Amino acid sequence: MIKPTAGTIGSTSVPMTGAFERWLTHFRENPARQQRSESTVSWDAPMLLDSVTRQAFIRSFQRFELGESGDGRHLLAKAALEGDPVYLAALEMLVAEEQKHSALFRRGLDHLDALSLKAHWSDSVFVRLRRMLGLRTELGLFLIVESVAMGYFTALAERAPDPVLRGIGLRIALDERDHIRFQIDRLRQGFLRTPRVGRLAVGLVWGAIAAGASTVLAIDHGSALRACGFSRIEYWRHGMGEFSEAAISVLADPGTEPLGPLE
Repeated sequence: MIKPTAGTIGSTSVPMTGAFERWLTHFRENPARQQRSESTVSWDAPMLLDSVTRQAFIRSFQRFELGESGDGRHLLAKAALEGDPVYLAALEMLVAEEQKHSALFRRGLDHLDALSLKAHWSDSVFVRLRRMLGLRTELGLFLIVESVAMGYFTALAERAPDPVLRGIGLRIALDERDHIRFQIDRLRQGFLRTPRVGRLAVGLVWGAIAAGASTVLAIDHGSALRACGFSRIEYWRHGMGEFSEAAISVLADPGTEPLGPLE
């Protein structure tokens, strides 16, 4: 089984006042942590995967590179309307980190001697859907996608049969665990005035979307997951477990103190 992502949510908390100031500090300091992580990867190590395994990771990395490459322009425009400059500045830095993930997948494709994708149906559908929605709903979609994908990054970091690919997985997983917590903190604020029955309805809708997202990810990346020793069914169950933990953290009691970043 894929190991639970220890500390993805956790119990660390900070008072509501100043929550996003702490996130802003985290994102400003994170490049140094990212550089330390990347410095441990032997980027020039030879690629020794067999052709079938190599193709599996090529297909997987191509899709993730495309999915992480957006500039966040529409999301940031919606966030700007909320009138919280600290949150907006922190969100801009999170978007920049996602773009760095795209560059890391591109570096992985270079290691695999492969080209990028120009488009993929799953990315196109997700982009079109989220652009039609308000900020809270779009952030909910991001929470769903990031939580169901967290197990992939963990599997890559722990079990990929190539040291460069493991290094990329670890580097991205370190960011994503905090990205999930950041989305939870903002979504809790967004649901503070939503009655319990309304939050329950949202949870049901989110669950249906998460089941679909987990299925798409398990199918699209199934060969790469098998190369890491995990079946599609195992991954689907794990992705839904990660999503459930995140959704409960948002919807069960939005008045709970914000999580803040893991240090």
